[in-house]
Amino acid sequence: MRIPVRLLDVRPLRDSRPFRALWTGSSASQLGGQVATVAVLAQVWDVTGSPVGTGAIGLATGLPMLLFGLLGGALADTVDRRAVLRATTVGQLLAAAGLCVQALAHNRNVLGLLVLVAAGSACSALGAPARRTLPVRLLPADQVAAGLALTNVSFQAAMLAGPATAGLIIARWGVPAAYAAQAAAVAVSALAVLRLPAMPPEGAVAGRRRRPERGGWRIVLRRQTLWGSMATDLSATLLAMPIALFPLVNEVRFGGNPQTLGLFLSAVAVGGIAAGLLSGTVTRWRRGGLVQLTAAGVWSLALAGFGLAGPLWAALGCLAVAGAADTVSVVTRSALIQLETPDAYRGRVSSVEHVIGVAGPELGNFRGGLLASATSAPFSLVAGGLSAGVAIAVVATANTALRAYRTPSPAPPACEPDASAPDASAPDACEPDTSAPDASGTADTAAATG
Repeated sequence: MRIPVRLLDVRPLRDSRPFRALWTGSSASQLGGQVATVAVLAQVWDVTGSPVGTGAIGLATGLPMLLFGLLGGALADTVDRRAVLRATTVGQLLAAAGLCVQALAHNRNVLGLLVLVAAGSACSALGAPARRTLPVRLLPADQVAAGLALTNVSFQAAMLAGPATAGLIIARWGVPAAYAAQAAAVAVSALAVLRLPAMPPEGAVAGRRRRPERGGWRIVLRRQTLWGSMATDLSATLLAMPIALFPLVNEVRFGGNPQTLGLFLSAVAVGGIAAGLLSGTVTRWRRGGLVQLTAAGVWSLALAGFGLAGPLWAALGCLAVAGAADTVSVVTRSALIQLETPDAYRGRVSSVEHVIGVAGPELGNFRGGLLASATSAPFSLVAGGLSAGVAIAVVATANTALRAYRTPSPAPPACEPDASAPDASAPDACEPDTSAPDASGTADTAAATG
């Protein structure tokens, strides 16, 4: 059967002004974050020269995600989500300014640098659940996956342009200038957040606190689609994340050329952008669970291939395939989780997703660095990729609901009873099917509150 190929679906940007503002702010923040990632890697490697040191960056980022991400989910289900975004974006701006100041002071204390990284990560974690809940509120159901694909494309574009930009800035003006560029990007994000409408949780009033619905955390475990999707992502990232190993692989195989280090990150982004530009195909597929499982498996095997690759072209090719698979996996996972979760619980469920989606890779980087220091970078990459593939296969085998999941059909257009009908009061096709699951998540709410 021939599968039609469709390019990126831009309806969310065309139809929703608030979504455009959200997308603009997220894009700026992501670009600044990628520039800062390279700057932190370069600074820590310069000070320590150890893969354990670069792996510790993942620890400094991942632990705040675990501690503050869940708190951010509770905030998103309690107060106006726009207010949460405003406050946390300002916090990120202050942390970026601190990084710039310590670099200007020629700081050689890795602990102080990691504290600032952790502070920025904590602010990001507090605001991330609120940010994740907005597309499903700003867009119709059949455009949610397209909106998430657009966000992911901007992230992949930042991964492509950010490392290269960081390399040029560091080479010409030094690490402090790279941190200053991050601060400027976060400032743009803060201005974009100001344009968002008030977004209190459904049932709440803007500007007022409310008590979150009970059972917000238990719903993740009670719904197979939710825990299966998150377990798939955790398996792929915790066991196979390669970023912390890039400096060591570059030094062992390619002479430590900083341009090659940038190419590693850019190759992942090239694959991601290629998949994103064709995401109109993926976002229209309704078998989201099966698509995510397949993409996560491809990611794992591609990274195992990167560990075995000798020539630079082969290594970059494996990373590009991994980037493409990651884009498909992230888009399908995010859409599934947002559509499967009632709005009263979206903040807390999104916080769990964020912890797994962001802290998982960072902790995976730490795991990879430790294993590489005890063995070698190729062994760490191959063992991680293969073990991730096995773990994903176990999830796919055990979770029938995830394999069978289908994205809900678009809501039918509103209609009115036919006044010319013999009995206008009789039920007709316009009435909702009371036997069908409630799309608003009422059944899930009852199950969650137990």
